[in-house]
Amino acid sequence: MSTISLRLPDSLHKSARDLAEKESVSLNQLITLALAEKIATLTTEEYLGGRAKRGSRRKFQQALRKAPARKPKAGDRL
Repeated sequence: MSTISLRLPDSLHKSARDLAEKESVSLNQLITLALAEKIATLTTEEYLGGRAKRGSRRKFQQALRKAPARKPKAGDRL
């Protein structure tokens, strides 16, 4: 495990400390979870962007043609 020294504006530090107390976690755990969530979000965005670039409208249309032509169920309608 690594240790870092982090400078935060006082207002952000207070907000984070208050939220950690409200969630019954340590400030360290709150910051660790927040960082992990941000990394996961950016990594997922990058992954999906790469997948989208490799996408093919022609292949998508071919896949759709294989699906049966049925009306959606009442709860599935937009």
